Amino acid sequence: MTHPIRLGLVGLGKIARDQHLPAIAATEEIELVAVASRNATAQGVVNYADLGAMLAGEPGLDGIVLCQPPQARFDAARMALAAGKHVFLEKPPGATVSEAQALAALAAHRGTTLFAGWHSRHASAVATAKAWIAARRIQQVVITWKEDVRHWHPGQDWIWEAGGFGVFDPGINALSILTEVIGEPVRLIDAELETPANRHAPIAARLAMATAGGVPVAAEFDWRQTGPQTWDIRIEADGEALCLSHGGNALTIDGVVQDTGPEAEYPGLYRRFVELVDEGKSDVDLAPLQLVADAFLRGTNRIVAPFDA
Repeated sequence: MTHPIRLGLVGLGKIARDQHLPAIAATEEIELVAVASRNATAQGVVNYADLGAMLAGEPGLDGIVLCQPPQARFDAARMALAAGKHVFLEKPPGATVSEAQALAALAAHRGTTLFAGWHSRHASAVATAKAWIAARRIQQVVITWKEDVRHWHPGQDWIWEAGGFGVFDPGINALSILTEVIGEPVRLIDAELETPANRHAPIAARLAMATAGGVPVAAEFDWRQTGPQTWDIRIEADGEALCLSHGGNALTIDGVVQDTGPEAEYPGLYRRFVELVDEGKSDVDLAPLQLVADAFLRGTNRIVAPFDA
């Protein structure tokens, strides 16, 4: 584009304030023009109560970034695409695979960009790990993704509702890294889900998967871990062991720490969004979302003790 992308942001919650606003401010090719939020306002831009009002009041917007819960994302994305806007979806790109596919088809029909933003794929060590894996034969992958939901999602009741993903909200980050670095399709074989008696979404999950070539992939997700948090992916290949930790932002090979540079996940997302808009393309990879959907389809669900956030 000959001018910065004039952007509107929808959903001014924790992730938008912590990650999106700083990344937008650091991206010269993007100008934040307006924010739509029911309960919050941003300084230095025009604020609206909802997306409809923002689209009516700011016809010159080029793009919309959607940061509200996944249950509300389809209708908002469809409205923005129908208005001819480029759309950036915070992860996950939808509450279901079919609605994300429908959005991709609509964007193609309208000739606009649709970007499913998997932020963990832009973690500082992911590209190095991908190159290391490409040169080797993998024997095994083990994912351990455990964190404290009370710390990361305080008061966010939507995340416990149907379509809110529960522990798969962070777990899908691990799956987004897995499907980026592994170099071949991954299928779900079996899953065990644990759902609190007073909730509709799981608090823990164990997944058994395999690559198309038959390499076993095991994943354990848990939202009940206090103290130090664990976001690790361990890959064994050709007698060596690679470990991605800190959500993909740290890397060791056979225990030796590798230099991977500073963390810059969300600035990387916005650079990618700018590239897609400039090239007139979309990027809607649904592989991580499909694995989560398959876990709900194939998994055995066990009711566990009630959990109050």
